[in-house]
Amino acid sequence: MGFLDRLTDQGASGQQPQQQPQDQGSAAVDAPHAEDYRAGALAGLPASGRERMQRMKQDIERGFFTSDLSVNEFLLVKEAGFEPLGLVLGSSIYHIGMQMGTWNQNMEMGVLTQAMYHARELAMTRMEEEADQLGADGIVGVRLTIGRYDWGADMAEFIAVGTAVKHKAGELHRAPNGRPFTSDLSGQDFSTLLRAGYRPVGLVMGNCVYHVAQRGMMQSLRQVGRNMEMTNFTQALYEARELAMGRMQSEAEELQSGGLVGVKLNQASHGWGSHVIEFMAIATAVIPTRDDHTIEKPSLVLPLNG
Repeated sequence: MGFLDRLTDQGASGQQPQQQPQDQGSAAVDAPHAEDYRAGALAGLPASGRERMQRMKQDIERGFFTSDLSVNEFLLVKEAGFEPLGLVLGSSIYHIGMQMGTWNQNMEMGVLTQAMYHARELAMTRMEEEADQLGADGIVGVRLTIGRYDWGADMAEFIAVGTAVKHKAGELHRAPNGRPFTSDLSGQDFSTLLRAGYRPVGLVMGNCVYHVAQRGMMQSLRQVGRNMEMTNFTQALYEARELAMGRMQSEAEELQSGGLVGVKLNQASHGWGSHVIEFMAIATAVIPTRDDHTIEKPSLVLPLNG
């Protein structure tokens, strides 16, 4: 049995799906918190990774860099006053703990929520610590991915990757908490944001793994052939999204940001089954750098490629 199919099956009955009280068991879930960041730390980085950091430092001294930016993104990042330093990444292969639930109750799966958040934070923190080793001010174009392997049904690999950058004029662009800023904006959006008088301070996220109660047999029969809202499902998904979005906003407030741009709300079952879904909200938190925010007028661009 995989880690994504661990709800207790109590059989189909005529019982109505129930809303799990918020103060019972795993439904009362404390919002997950960010991983501790230590500037200059190399904990969790393998020997080959430390060797790569040393090579990249030498490359930077001679003006060589690595990047996953497209040509346009690379040029726009440079135009915005930043120099790409190198491709940085963080990884964590995480064992997902067991979560028990009840088939006819809406409830947050606290163990799974915490696991999915903490694993991403481990990967993000290691990526930031790699950027710190290179003397970067921040990381642009951050991508978060999840990989699964046949040799670990209960495990998943969480990967964070992006391009470390440094301001050419030596201006400090780090987040208020001292960490390198992170952003999942494209190079074009990053450049536009800076020109308009804002700058990113961090990639913030919130998540919620939620069990959506299944319908009983009698309820299913009463709904056959009728147009009607499935209020139980509506409320379950609404609640799960609200929890994820609220946690994302709380992270942004901890960063003392002025707002969020590029919000994305994703959902996936990760193989847990059709009634257990993770909702993940992610965005770039920004702060103003000046009082006037001049928006450039759009211009006509004619592509020359076929």
